[in-house]
Amino acid sequence: METSKIRWGILGPGAIAHSFAEGLKYVKKAELMAVGSRSTERAQAFARKFSIAHAFGSYEELVSFADVDVVYIATPHSRHYEDMLLCLNNHKHVLCEKAFTINAAQAKEVLATAKQKKLFVMEAMWTLFMPVIFKLKELIRKKEIGQITIVNADLGFRFPFDPEHRVFNPRLGGGALLDIGVYPLSLTYHLFGLPDEIATMAEIGTTNVDEAEGILLRYENGPLVHLYAALRSQTPSQALFIGTEGMIRLETPIYRPTGITVIKPDKTEQYFPAELTGNGYNYEAQEVQRCVSEGKTQSRIVSHRHTLDIMQLMDTIRGRWGLRYPNE
Repeated sequence: METSKIRWGILGPGAIAHSFAEGLKYVKKAELMAVGSRSTERAQAFARKFSIAHAFGSYEELVSFADVDVVYIATPHSRHYEDMLLCLNNHKHVLCEKAFTINAAQAKEVLATAKQKKLFVMEAMWTLFMPVIFKLKELIRKKEIGQITIVNADLGFRFPFDPEHRVFNPRLGGGALLDIGVYPLSLTYHLFGLPDEIATMAEIGTTNVDEAEGILLRYENGPLVHLYAALRSQTPSQALFIGTEGMIRLETPIYRPTGITVIKPDKTEQYFPAELTGNGYNYEAQEVQRCVSEGKTQSRIVSHRHTLDIMQLMDTIRGRWGLRYPNE
């Protein structure tokens, strides 16, 4: 690109957008230029907090602004499809919060549009860009605990029940799987690829979204993986890799691990701290900037194939429960 800086815009100034804006402070050559909201007042309040020069009262104004190269999308899942297409059709590169879309069909269309327009697009699965995950992959590759036979991973929060809140509202793409179950699922895929067999059960709540679920993945030449996620209960929020020569524990919380503990059969332990710079969101932003600067249209870490495979896996899992969203 001609400019030495990458100019960012944020679409949707919600809670996670605040975290991303904080993380962007730690990214070299990043300039947060603009924020867009459906409320002028919310956009202006966000702009004041982060010293952003331009605040727009509509998403259309944001994506039409010439001084933005990349748009970070932080709206609910149910809006990701239309918001990404809006950005791409206005020649903006895209970093979109997980889950990427409501289903695989939407994801395919977004990725096809990005390919046609030769624009960068990536799902913001921030965990996978953290140095601690690179360390985890290294330990597994070097067979630090031998052959991995079993994996247990979870993520659950105790959300106060509110049928209008996005996690309980099917019109907003609610449910544990798309909001938080996607973390252990994406981590498993990142490490082991697509499973050979899937078994799953879910607890469906009164608003017709999955409030808790268990997912069992079988790999013919790999581990048996048990994942679970919950909206009404706090879980340990960690991952445990059990091998023939010990265990590796990815320390809580799984979405922003604090370290790795290797436990050998003789009970000796070795701890590797996470040693994060910033709040963790900076690593995915750095990857976006590297790719955009090099003219790439996707990241090798969270590739288009990764995102599409995860969306298809979640379609399959929801299909086993008999769940569809109203806007599918």
